[in-house]
Amino acid sequence: MGDFRTGSSMQRFVAGFKFIAQFTVLGLALAFVLTRLFPEHFGEQSTRTETSAPVAATSSFAEAVRRAGPWVVSISAERVVAASVAPIFGDPTWQRYSEASSPVQQLTRSLGSGVIMSADGYVLTNFHVIQGAQLIRIGLWDERVTSATLVGVDPATDLAVLKIDGSNFPTAKFADESKLEVGDVVLAIGNPYGLDRTVTMGVISATRRNILGRSRFENFLQTDAAVNDGNSGGALINTQGELVGINTANLGNGLSIGFAIPAAAAREVLQQIVKFGEVVRGWMGAVYFDASYSPVAGGTASQRGVQITRLLRAGPADNAGLRPGDIVLAFDDQPVIDGADLRLREAALAPGTKVEVSVTRAGIPLNVEIELMRQPSTIQGG
Repeated sequence: MGDFRTGSSMQRFVAGFKFIAQFTVLGLALAFVLTRLFPEHFGEQSTRTETSAPVAATSSFAEAVRRAGPWVVSISAERVVAASVAPIFGDPTWQRYSEASSPVQQLTRSLGSGVIMSADGYVLTNFHVIQGAQLIRIGLWDERVTSATLVGVDPATDLAVLKIDGSNFPTAKFADESKLEVGDVVLAIGNPYGLDRTVTMGVISATRRNILGRSRFENFLQTDAAVNDGNSGGALINTQGELVGINTANLGNGLSIGFAIPAAAAREVLQQIVKFGEVVRGWMGAVYFDASYSPVAGGTASQRGVQITRLLRAGPADNAGLRPGDIVLAFDDQPVIDGADLRLREAALAPGTKVEVSVTRAGIPLNVEIELMRQPSTIQGG
């Protein structure tokens, strides 16, 4: 009787084991099929978390500052000016003697920044930083202070070129301007309020700004990196430590609206001043202003052309048959956006260059060829 129970229990055990084994095999087979049909739902959780996590933003730009810092300098420009002595409390006796005395000579100092552009010591800064200075001192990255000589200036772009004695200076590395976009992170390095090697951070807020009226050729980069008094002439760099622009102005302290001259345009001014002592530009001999938008002209609100108001007698445009009132729509086979656009483009060409100019006169299209002349140093309007 005992043997029978033992045998029966063994049979039940074997049957149960087979049942479990069958369902285990079936479950494994089903799992294999499902993982092949829907792999995205059966990946490891850790892997999914890693791939979906946002990339962490760069927490430091110290390396960019280390690269650019050595070629950014501080500038002190000293001037001696005549100053009148004000009467004390309106005292007539003091006033009589003070008027009889000779003018008082007063030393004034302005602070700014600069960028070393060549290993032999050419430095680029803003014209308004050194204008009228009798003595210019430059503070280098290694705490040395040296005097600088003025090579030349270009008030039309508010730039000046200085020279310091020496060799093997660290020089600016230029960013690829074609890759610069609104929203790119930039750093301003300079000497605001005498606080040398100050770094501020922001982004490129806009390009091609020309609304300041501070210089004749305006094609500014706009940034919200702080550009304060003393930053003028300093460097605007990208996160790789490459030069993007020369800081030049702001729209009031604390407004986070600063402006910089694009580095490529600044370098062109430097090269011409070093070579010729001044900047040589082309000109078609016409004064013009932004034309009013007119659908009849076939343009758009952002491309309206310019209207000629005056012509240089016997100048290139006059000789080509243009007249006051003509609207210039294309220059050198490219549409004209506005006056600032045309000023930059004609100035970028050498005197003697021949260009095709398309205008409308009372709605009638007209094409002429103009041979550019050398632009005078002072022009009003276009």
